[in-house]
Amino acid sequence: MRQLRKKKYPSEKRGRPETAAAPNTRWSFDFVSDALANGRRIKVLTVIDEVTRESLALEVDTSITGQRIASVLNRIAFFRGYPKEILTDNGPEFTSLALSEWAYEKKVNHLFIEPGKPTQNGYIESFNGKFREECLEEHWFKNLYEARQIIESWREEYNTLRPHSSIGNLTPSEYAEKLHNELTQNSAGLTLSLVQNLG
Repeated sequence: MRQLRKKKYPSEKRGRPETAAAPNTRWSFDFVSDALANGRRIKVLTVIDEVTRESLALEVDTSITGQRIASVLNRIAFFRGYPKEILTDNGPEFTSLALSEWAYEKKVNHLFIEPGKPTQNGYIESFNGKFREECLEEHWFKNLYEARQIIESWREEYNTLRPHSSIGNLTPSEYAEKLHNELTQNSAGLTLSLVQNLG
């Protein structure tokens, strides 16, 4: 009997890509590990928009597969649409067939950093450092439910209450709204100009 081979999907060249220029252009994600009070290990999938600095998801569980990652990305995209690119390291969940299929089906370019060079994914590394210092190291989670509640509360506070010097001392939510308004105004101005020229 002929053995079926898993279909391979094309991936982008490894290395640090050019800086994303607009919201929802590139999502970066990674894993952060921690433990519950009973010693059980947990993983947190961290997802950010590189331009707005918004924390798009902090998915917490004892195990997170490539299929689970795809589900999280679909959940985010339901509210904001799909990105043009995603950027990850070369971990097994990120190189899984499930995530490759998702990227292929959604027409999203999957960019990988070079092995052993986390600085090529600097935005998510910076976010993970803040997340670990300000949330994980400040709490002792009794169980998975409590971990999810506390971590999600931190994410909401990070997005809506914490100004960032790198984005004009605005919160990520404020900066995202500012960029959205600017893009809307530019689009409206371009449309008006085209109408006037045609008239």
